[in-house]
Amino acid sequence: MKIQLAEDLPIDNHSKSDFCKDVLEGLKQNPKKLSSKYFYDKQGDKLFQKIMEMPEYYLTNCELDIFQNKSNIITESLQLQGQAFDIIELGSGDATKSKYLLKFLSENNFDFNYMPIDISGNILHELQRNLEIEMPDLTVIPLEGEYFEMLEKASGISARKKIVLFLGANIGNMNKQEAFQFCKDIRAKLNAGDVFLVGFDLKKNPQTILDAYNDPAGITAAFNLNLLARINRELDADFTIENFRHYQNYEPDSGACRSFLVSLKNQVVTVCDERILFDENEFIDMEVSQKYSVEEIGQMGEAAGFHVAENIYDSKKWFVDSIWYVS
Repeated sequence: MKIQLAEDLPIDNHSKSDFCKDVLEGLKQNPKKLSSKYFYDKQGDKLFQKIMEMPEYYLTNCELDIFQNKSNIITESLQLQGQAFDIIELGSGDATKSKYLLKFLSENNFDFNYMPIDISGNILHELQRNLEIEMPDLTVIPLEGEYFEMLEKASGISARKKIVLFLGANIGNMNKQEAFQFCKDIRAKLNAGDVFLVGFDLKKNPQTILDAYNDPAGITAAFNLNLLARINRELDADFTIENFRHYQNYEPDSGACRSFLVSLKNQVVTVCDERILFDENEFIDMEVSQKYSVEEIGQMGEAAGFHVAENIYDSKKWFVDSIWYVS
């Protein structure tokens, strides 16, 4: 496996000042808000891996079903036609699902590079080691940083056809307007013949959705509370973690499943040398996990400038990987 490491490609990390700025801006809003992109420090990575292994968290197994059993159908839908190409995965994580597509393509002698993009260097380093064992002939170019900056860098590395993957219902971490703008921005970075493959969690029984984000073991709660612990560690803040409790709700009409941390008392927290006041029962908006109907997916893709070519479902039809062409 050919790997380009940090010494070959400059790594862009959020500086402490950027982290501080984002946290203060969020906590000064009404209602207070923290960005879910900061969930993923080393401890956050571990907790999220545990979330994906929970029996209630159906999303992983649903999309895994697609990639395990339908990588041949995905490949047919990508219109590769013997071209060399790059697979660029936004928020690759440990590539649990995309590995099946990579293996299928490798075994069938397609000419491609794999460029995983992730904000977590910890995860990328683990992924490098694992892929070296599993697919030693695969060319891997890991890119640590923000999606659009790294997508720009990927374009500078290679002018090949691009297959951009955005899996795991990560698009659901944005509200609908943000998701639409994100898709428009992705479209602006792509050329005719490129492909955008997006994973969407579909609207379904509300209890099934709520159970996936409100697990009895409290792993999702720990995942949210870990961000406060990270702020304490890295920004010398003084959150008392026990003074906050995780709360989850799901709105079947809008499809928004939202995570909050609720202050259990009146309290003052110091963050970056600034005092932040919390009233009892005041909440921090932590994350949205947006669910979609098939009709909403099609409308958004077309409005963002893509041609929605095919929807590939898991066996339960709870999840869809939607393939969008740039024409």
